[in-house]
Amino acid sequence: MSKPVNLNKARKDRAKKEAEQTAKENRAKFGRSAAQKSSDAARAATATNELAQKRLDRGQTHKDG
Repeated sequence: MSKPVNLNKARKDRAKKEAEQTAKENRAKFGRSAAQKSSDAARAATATNELAQKRLDRGQTHKDG
């Protein structure tokens, strides 16, 4: 005689395997290493600093004369 199968447990196991597969695909598609994240953050900070240095002060009025 074969052992009875708990259908609820089999359904949950199948759903768990599908979720793991989806997570694996998403990690491959969207995942970035820590080095890539820090590089992007440094690049963004540099761009922000350069923009701030080039910004003109519009709030001050200059009187010549």
